[in-house]
Amino acid sequence: MRLSKMYIRTLREVPADAEIPSHIWLLRAGMIRKLVSGVYGFMPLGFRSVRKIEDIIRKEMDERGGQEIHMSALQPAELWQESGRWYAYGPEMWRLKDRNEREFCLGPTHEEIFTDIVRNEVSSYRQLPLNLYQIQTKYRDEKRPRFGLMRSREFVMKDAYSFDRDWEGLDNSYRGMYDAYEKIFTRCGLVYRAVEADSGAIGGSASHEFTALSDVGESEIAYCDACDMAATTERAVCIDDAPNVEAELPMETVVTPGTKTIEDVANFLQVDQKKTIKALLFKVFGETEDAFEYVAAFIRGDRELNMTKLINALDIPEHAIEFASENDMAEATGCVGGFTGPTGLHDCKIIVDSELVDQKNLVAGACEVDHHIINVNYGRDYKGDIVTDLKRMKAGDKCPVCGLPVKLARGIEVGQVFKLGTKYSKSMGAYYKDENMEDQLIIMGCYGIGVTRTLAAIVEQHHDDNGIIWPMSVAPYHAIVTLVNTEDEVQVALAETIYQELRKAGVEAVIDDRKERPGVKFKDADILGIPIRITVGKKAAEGIVEYKLRKDASFSEISGQEAAATAIAYVASELSK
Repeated sequence: MRLSKMYIRTLREVPADAEIPSHIWLLRAGMIRKLVSGVYGFMPLGFRSVRKIEDIIRKEMDERGGQEIHMSALQPAELWQESGRWYAYGPEMWRLKDRNEREFCLGPTHEEIFTDIVRNEVSSYRQLPLNLYQIQTKYRDEKRPRFGLMRSREFVMKDAYSFDRDWEGLDNSYRGMYDAYEKIFTRCGLVYRAVEADSGAIGGSASHEFTALSDVGESEIAYCDACDMAATTERAVCIDDAPNVEAELPMETVVTPGTKTIEDVANFLQVDQKKTIKALLFKVFGETEDAFEYVAAFIRGDRELNMTKLINALDIPEHAIEFASENDMAEATGCVGGFTGPTGLHDCKIIVDSELVDQKNLVAGACEVDHHIINVNYGRDYKGDIVTDLKRMKAGDKCPVCGLPVKLARGIEVGQVFKLGTKYSKSMGAYYKDENMEDQLIIMGCYGIGVTRTLAAIVEQHHDDNGIIWPMSVAPYHAIVTLVNTEDEVQVALAETIYQELRKAGVEAVIDDRKERPGVKFKDADILGIPIRITVGKKAAEGIVEYKLRKDASFSEISGQEAAATAIAYVASELSK
């Protein structure tokens, strides 16, 4: 391909709304273009890399028996109502009606559609196991789309669904997809971790998230160097501190003027924050806005609440909870902003972190302005409607497996696998007949990869101050031949010879034959991130060119013939990894 004929426009300035490297460089390289907030189009070079990621996914999926199909993004509401997710999925779902007032959604995911296909077309155990997948555009109405492709409203996703006779079959399917994901992300050049994760709106009994390590990632993972424990902080089980061995003292109300924060009250009473109880107040909605209840969650003062654990404990959708208005909640429950404790509440569901149960003589709000209560003890002075782990794991906490301190890292969720079990087959009636002609529920798994998010994650891990540094497997082109002077017949001839040799050997090459200054061409080559650059310049008459890898700062001067041979061998070596 000749750069002079390509539709490409690099940018010299950083776009105003681009905050992270992947967003900046994909825009500056002319690989994506913004239509509106959270919606991007892919230009020729960017789309080539997207297709390469898709091809890697297809190869690994097909090798494990996956069969590719393609379903519509437009889905009828009836299927989602049947599964119970029409309400549960919440405001991120794009909902619309046709001219006949029939309700539809733009699919954020396709569990219902695939379950419907299989329940109508699979009837015998002889047709199982089965794995169907697609690579298709998905839609989620993000409240705050940001970071370019990282959190967008429209994105490309690979979603696969396994259908098995029994749980052992699901375990085998899950393991196969897990292994496939490891190969996919390795081939894409990503440094990643597979960690235990919360199942969220998808549901199911178990899940692992594949997280590309990155400081700009929205996922936070906890891991232990001493054992194999790794989980998102949403999912990570926290170990309660050992009980403090004290005799229970009588409760006493004390005046604590102006101490609305845990830090204030701990300093005022000269106690460790571990000896305090923190209150967080919420309003939880039913399926209609006028159906709601108040919830108060209590954790130790030095801890952070894990919202995912609270949502799971309440068994509600993520969108059905918000922080309560203290004034409104005060009238209904007796809470007092900044001074709420568990002993003075009424008409309110109380959720207590498990760590508080065995901690003695704690400090809590008195539900009275400028007052706290000391020597508060669980069981004697208050009880929870639900007692569970509500804590968010932090660096240095004990590993739930081996007890040694954990570490935290940030990352980008690029894929997730789920053991759905019978969540959808039961609600939607997906059965097969076994050897005895008896109906049995199909056991399901679900496996997703964010294709366009993976593209962004690759750029996050592979860039420098000058632009993208593509891994060979997903680079839009393998090599670029930079012709310095398009008016010099010797340079033109040598550049053309090298270019044709590369193409003949199967190397995807582009020649920069534009009538631009050399500096512009070098700058664009760096921004585009093509792995190999062969520059044909002043020494062309001697048959000498510059050979440079994008990832290296230095270059070597070698013959054009040697440069072509070296590039061909390097591409073959990289693609065989």
